[in-house]
Amino acid sequence: MDTKQLDEQIIKIISELGKEFSDSAILMHEAIAKKAGLSITDHKYLGILIQHGAITAGELAKLTGLTTGAITGLVDRLEKRNLVKRRFDKDDRRKVLIVPHYGSTLKTLSTISVNLKNRVVEEFNKLSHHEMEVIQKYLLSSIQIMNDFKQDLQENQ
Repeated sequence: MDTKQLDEQIIKIISELGKEFSDSAILMHEAIAKKAGLSITDHKYLGILIQHGAITAGELAKLTGLTTGAITGLVDRLEKRNLVKRRFDKDDRRKVLIVPHYGSTLKTLSTISVNLKNRVVEEFNKLSHHEMEVIQKYLLSSIQIMNDFKQDLQENQ
């Protein structure tokens, strides 16, 4: 088998594993959301809010590609569950910030998150430092590719 065939075979295997990984991640997050009493969409966007902290609806819309109307519905649902709150910006009272309620979110998701994190750490402990660096490099480049591709799709709508 020549190098080109080997490369194509490896690319095919990695591509198929990537699709399977993506499907597994979606299904796992669906199960997490259901266990927490959320939709998968609300769960994932809550995660984005937790990651980014207090932001405006417009900033969240730009970040996610959702319309501001969809953001309003999302915030309404999360606010009803006491997972976020709306707050006026202290420097510009015309701006309303969406602020994650970390305590309620932690209470809602903590047991699930800790269990998942423990399982992941257990697997990572089986890997060498070099293997971890390769995984990190792959994930960072994959994130960049997906973000760029998402941006291209949003710009060409």
